Amino acid sequence: MKKIVLLIILILLLPLSLNAEIKEYKLDNGLKVLVIEDHKAPLATFQIWYRVGSRDEPAGKSGISHLLEHMMFKGTPKYGSKEFSKIVKKKGGTDNAFTTKDYTMYYQTLASDRIDISIELEADRMQNLILDPKEVIAERNVVMEERRMRYDDDPQNSLYEEVSAAAFKSHPYHWPVIGWMPDISSIERSDLLNHYKAYYSPDNAVIVVSGDVQADEIIKKITAAFGDISPASGRAVVTSKEGEQKGERRISLRREAELPYIIALYHTPSFPNPDSYALEVLGMVLSGGKSSRLYKSMVYEKKLAIGASADYSGFNKDPYLFLFDATAAPGKDIKDVENALYVEIEKIKKELPSEREVQKAKNQIEASFIMGQDSIYYQAQIAGMFEMLGSWKLKEQYLENIKKVKPEDVSMAAKKYLHEDNRTVGILIPTKNPK
Repeated sequence: MKKIVLLIILILLLPLSLNAEIKEYKLDNGLKVLVIEDHKAPLATFQIWYRVGSRDEPAGKSGISHLLEHMMFKGTPKYGSKEFSKIVKKKGGTDNAFTTKDYTMYYQTLASDRIDISIELEADRMQNLILDPKEVIAERNVVMEERRMRYDDDPQNSLYEEVSAAAFKSHPYHWPVIGWMPDISSIERSDLLNHYKAYYSPDNAVIVVSGDVQADEIIKKITAAFGDISPASGRAVVTSKEGEQKGERRISLRREAELPYIIALYHTPSFPNPDSYALEVLGMVLSGGKSSRLYKSMVYEKKLAIGASADYSGFNKDPYLFLFDATAAPGKDIKDVENALYVEIEKIKKELPSEREVQKAKNQIEASFIMGQDSIYYQAQIAGMFEMLGSWKLKEQYLENIKKVKPEDVSMAAKKYLHEDNRTVGILIPTKNPK
């Protein structure tokens, strides 16, 4: 009870970040700019979001968005390879980037009186990327090695990749963000250039600036740097939709591993579908810490697993997945672990979660969401993420509707989506390394 009270207090103490005013601008070339003034410290974050991710990739070229993200640090005629990060670091700042299924984001955090460098550098690489053939080959090899380490050499990640691919038959969420190895190896400079020209343009981008800045001043500088960049045309639009799954799909993977492992994926709608809020709370009720249902039942009481969790991925552009996973305890049968997962799912369908469970879950979601925005980086990231989903204004709708979720909504969501015909299951079967 003390933890719940603390969460409520934190929520009440942190309304300013959540409600920080966002000023919106749009340049003639289609570039949208969001500015969040926060003068608590002399820092600023500059983020540029491109509406391109693995869902936008042509067949046979999976991973091209992620590889292009790497190449964006390899130089323009004005700034050579790796100079971008060196300049930011020399100015006392940090920078990085990431690619998802739906978008790619680049950011820098600097002293606010040095944020001009972000504007100059990002405007330059939006239109002048070199894509040197030698750099392409070298970075392609880097990404292939990254894939080997993160997926090929990690049995659990490999299983997730296989199961999620099996869950999607027609939608491009089928392929992983990093790409399949044969596809990565086939990506040439010409492929990257076409992808860059199609998606890296002002009309396909959103800039978010958060921190100790004056909106009227920053928009003038952004307009001067980006205003003359021409919009692109001929971008492919993703129209594929995943059909209803009408039967359980199962995958087994035999790999050298210590313990058996299971993943179960269910198709679910994404935010702002009306059911997304109950699904978010459902995930927290089942897996919101060691006192949550899955951990308490499967790890603490039955001792069938050393870890068990659930996760609802609602912040995707298209309908995505609700994930369950568990690692069997030594000596335990993975079939018993799988059945124990389904017992907990059936339990929440048949018996409403308590008011206390639901309120605790809602408090955890709300506190996490709000406390994260005490950082200028996360203020910008939240605004950018919701803008990628439709509009930054949706963030207010998110918390409002989380608060409205009732126990019956949680059970109804479980009944509607967590059923056998909508399920794709993967089992990791450990094998011994032959001596």
